[in-house]
Amino acid sequence: MSSPTIDDVAKQAKVSIKTVSRVVNREPNVRKETREKVQHAIDLLGYTPNLSARRLAAKRSFLVGLVYDNFHATSAYVVNVQCGVMASCSQSGYELLIHPLNVDNATLINEVIDFTHRSQVDCLVLPPPLSDHTHLCNQLAAQNIPFVRLSPVFNLNDSLYVQTNDRSAAFDMTMKLIELGHRDIAFVAGRPDHYAVSERHLGFVDAMQSAALPIREEWIKIGASTFDSGKDCGVALLNNTPRPTAIFAGNDEMAAGVMSIAHSLGIRIPKDLSVAGFDDSDLARQSWPALTSVRQPVQAMAKAAADLLFLSLKTPSNTDLSRCFACEIILRDSTGPAIKINETAND
Repeated sequence: MSSPTIDDVAKQAKVSIKTVSRVVNREPNVRKETREKVQHAIDLLGYTPNLSARRLAAKRSFLVGLVYDNFHATSAYVVNVQCGVMASCSQSGYELLIHPLNVDNATLINEVIDFTHRSQVDCLVLPPPLSDHTHLCNQLAAQNIPFVRLSPVFNLNDSLYVQTNDRSAAFDMTMKLIELGHRDIAFVAGRPDHYAVSERHLGFVDAMQSAALPIREEWIKIGASTFDSGKDCGVALLNNTPRPTAIFAGNDEMAAGVMSIAHSLGIRIPKDLSVAGFDDSDLARQSWPALTSVRQPVQAMAKAAADLLFLSLKTPSNTDLSRCFACEIILRDSTGPAIKINETAND
């Protein structure tokens, strides 16, 4: 028995072959009733579009590339980005190709351009820190390679992008710690060249200044957004006197590293020390105690970024270039009221 064809679907749905093609290719301006009728015929007949014919007719590969920094990005963040992009792909009829790389590599730009041409992807998704790599973005634009940036900080008018309010969210988290009575607050920052994470440091500074609290330079530590770097920063912050009563880390991985050091030193969380993170990854819920964190909707942001990209390919004149998502503070057991350090000795 031969496989059903596009002609069979058109006859079953009582529409033209062109209409079936438009539905299969997820093209806009197809009435909902017509789309549903064609989809019903596709499901009924078990029709599977010929991918090669589809690519030839549309003059597109229906492939989207996700390039990301495999040496410094946390696995949880990368997985969430992939899931978000894949959700958009499944709705838009695209397939996802991923290409991990080292953002510190001197041949980075050539590697991305080569991947794009070799794989024949139609477009790219650039998560941070690639989203703020100015030279890369300029080269992609010069070669007419469509792309969307995730969480960029600079040159927001130059391309499609999706971002969140990292700075204001970090401000709000710091104010929560201040409301709990903390005055001696330390901050663990991520890589300086990861500009979206740097915004979180600025939000911390904004809040401390707003509350007229001193910012002690020895209590600002630079990590690498990893668990081990969080441990290193925790050692530097907690082995000295005086020590902070609260530590706000720029992501959950570093916050978990800080907590592991606190546990090893017999510092009780949150009785002796409050710890907060950022991203609300699975790690925040799995750590002990459960970590207070800023929920960043990474999957939703990545899906919106891909949606925006696919829409721009269908309607190049589309002027809606951006989306902005709000963060949410999730309070858990790792934060509590501040007490004076010397009070713990009498407990």
